[in-house]
Amino acid sequence: MKLTIIGTGYVGLVSGSCFAEMGNDVICVDNNKNKIAGLKEGNIPIWEPGLEEMVSRNADEGRLTFTTDIKAAVEKSDICIIAVGTPPDEDGSADLRYVLAVAKDIAKYMNGYKVIIDKSTVPVGTADKVKTAVQEILNKRGVNYKFDVVSNPEFLKEGDAINDSMKPDRVVVGTDSEECAELMRELYTPFARSHEKLIIMSVRSAEMTKYTANAMLATKISFMNDIANLCELTGADIGEIRHGIGSDTRIGYKFIYPGVGYGGSCFPKDVKALIKMAEGVGIKTRVLQAVEDVNDDQKSVLVQKVKKHFGEDLSGLTFAIWGLAFKPKTDDMREAPSITIINGLIEAGATVQAFDPVAMDEANRVFGENSKIKYTHGNYDALKGADALLLITEWNQFRYPDFDKMKQLLKMPVIFDGRNQYNPKELKEMGFSYYGIGRK
Repeated sequence: MKLTIIGTGYVGLVSGSCFAEMGNDVICVDNNKNKIAGLKEGNIPIWEPGLEEMVSRNADEGRLTFTTDIKAAVEKSDICIIAVGTPPDEDGSADLRYVLAVAKDIAKYMNGYKVIIDKSTVPVGTADKVKTAVQEILNKRGVNYKFDVVSNPEFLKEGDAINDSMKPDRVVVGTDSEECAELMRELYTPFARSHEKLIIMSVRSAEMTKYTANAMLATKISFMNDIANLCELTGADIGEIRHGIGSDTRIGYKFIYPGVGYGGSCFPKDVKALIKMAEGVGIKTRVLQAVEDVNDDQKSVLVQKVKKHFGEDLSGLTFAIWGLAFKPKTDDMREAPSITIINGLIEAGATVQAFDPVAMDEANRVFGENSKIKYTHGNYDALKGADALLLITEWNQFRYPDFDKMKQLLKMPVIFDGRNQYNPKELKEMGFSYYGIGRK
C-alpha cells in the first residue's frame, strides 16, 4: 500500500518505518525542514533501539522517504495517517489544533478516495471533528471525494516500540465502514497473522480504548506506590507483597513495581486529558484524580528520604544520580521523576553529579546551564566525591554494580534506591545505609 504519515515524532517515525519494513511505500511528512533534512541524512531525532537501522535499511531500499511537501505526499497515497502531537492544553485537556490542521491540509490536496487514520492519542469525538474539518474544505473546493476517518491508536512502549509494532498484542481499529475495515485488515495482516489480534470497534470506542489502557496502567503504578508508603509505616515489605499479589493471575506482575512515580509522554498527559474529558460531560473521575495526585507526591519521596537522613539543609552536599530518562531504553525526559528530584535537591542547597546512558543531552536541554549539575562520562564517575547515590532509572547496567568500588568512591556508603533494585539485607551487611521504597 501507499501510505503518508504526517508527523515524524515518536509515533510517526516508528510506525512509518515498520510499515515500510513490511513492504509498503511510506512517505513521512513534517513541516520541520531541519528534521526532514536530518532524516534524509540518516540522523534520527529520537533514541529507540533498532530504529536507526530500520530507517536506514528502508530508506536505502526506497520504501521510506521523507519530505516537507504534504501536497505531493497526499496525492500519491491511498492512506493518510495523522501522527502529530496532542500536547496538554493549559487546563490539561488534549490540544487538537495540530490534528485538525493536518486534517485540513489533507483535504486541500485530496485527489480521490482516502482513508484518514488518526494514530494520535485524541479525546472521544475527535474523528467527528476531523471528518467535519475535511468536509468543510472539500465543500469550499467544490469537490465531492469520498473519505473515511479511522481511529487506530498506537500502543507502543518507549524502548520496545519496534517489537510492539512488528508483533503487537492487539491492533485496535475504530471504523463504521465495513469496506474500510477490510482495508485495515489488509494493512495489518502482516503484523497480526492471527485475526483475533485485530479488534474492530466503533470509532468512539477506539478513541476511548487508548486513554483507558494508559489510565489503567497508571492506576496500578500509583496504587502500588500508595501501598508502598503504607508499608513503610506498618513494617511490611512491598517486595514480598508484590510477589504475594502478582501470583494471582487476575492481577499479574506487570506494572506493580513501586518507585518514584511514572513519567513520559503518555501516562501523565493521558490521565490529565481523561480527567478533563470527564469534567466536560459533568463527571468527576475520582479514582483518576487520586492516581495523578499520588504520582505527583511520589516524585518527591526520594528527596524526603534524603532530607530525613542528612537534614533539611543540604548545602555543601553532593549527590550522585543514576538515571535521568523516565524509563530505561529511551532518552525521553518528559515528566521524568528525575526532574522533580534533582530540582528538589538543588533547592535544598545540594549539587548533583548525574549519569544516564543516553539521556544526557536531553537533560542538558531540560535543565539548561546550571552550575549545580555536573554530567559525568560513566556511572562510577558520578560517585566520585558524592555523599550518597540516588538510583532513579533502572537501566540494566545499574542492576549489578561493584559495591566495593562504590563504597570506595562515595564519601559515605549511602544509597537511596528509587526502583528497589538492590537487596537491603546484603547492602546492610556490606556496611551501606540503604533506603528503598516501601521496604524493611
